[in-house]
Amino acid sequence: MKDCQLKNKLKSGEIVLGTWTVISSPTLTEIMGSSGLDFIIIDHEHGPFDFDTSENMIRAAENVGCTPLIRVPENNQSYILRALEIGSHGILVPQIENRNEAVQAIQSMFYSPMGNRGVSAFTRASDFNAMGEKGRNLSVNDKILSILLVESAEAINNIEEIIEIDGIDVIYIGTYDLSHSLGTPDDIYSEKVLSALEKTVKIIRDKGLACGVLAQSKEDVKRWSNMGFQFIPYIAECGIIKEAFESKFKDLRSASKV
Repeated sequence: MKDCQLKNKLKSGEIVLGTWTVISSPTLTEIMGSSGLDFIIIDHEHGPFDFDTSENMIRAAENVGCTPLIRVPENNQSYILRALEIGSHGILVPQIENRNEAVQAIQSMFYSPMGNRGVSAFTRASDFNAMGEKGRNLSVNDKILSILLVESAEAINNIEEIIEIDGIDVIYIGTYDLSHSLGTPDDIYSEKVLSALEKTVKIIRDKGLACGVLAQSKEDVKRWSNMGFQFIPYIAECGIIKEAFESKFKDLRSASKV
């Protein structure tokens, strides 16, 4: 398994920037990664991905020094295993509500003694033939970036018990789902959401973990960074593409008027 550059950056206190990807294209992944992103998240919860294409997207990201991550659709041991075996540098597990769910997610990501991940020597993550390689479980465990998503009022209320679990690198707060849970649907800048973010990020950072949240603007990046967030994806690649096309062609149409 490749070294996770992102994990090292987060441990050193850096703020890392990337995006979600919901378009199934290794070429687009390579273009995005070559633009200076720290990471991309291949979104198996909301995107139309299969494992074959995702494996090639991982290769494309690695080719340009960008860290590829996969968000799995649910807290499912088999799915987490397959996402890791194709070479994802880290896993995002959605909808973590309590300590037990956090334990299940972490155990699915790591080999023993940290977890109960299934073992195969014949996968991309095992360099296709790791028969008899001593200490491989410990080496691989050190490289995996583990990210748990908390996305509800219940999860926020349980955050102190969740972060007691060993093996967590990042807690990501899903602001849109959280806004619905707090009764302010899709208003991620409501007083309730901002108050929950400010309180929760402090608890997480005081524990020595990194914290993540979605940015939708340059102002967001500044706001979240100042609040203590380190792991910041900017919208999704489809939104970035649409923004770029709309802006460019608005200018071009303006120039074409005589």
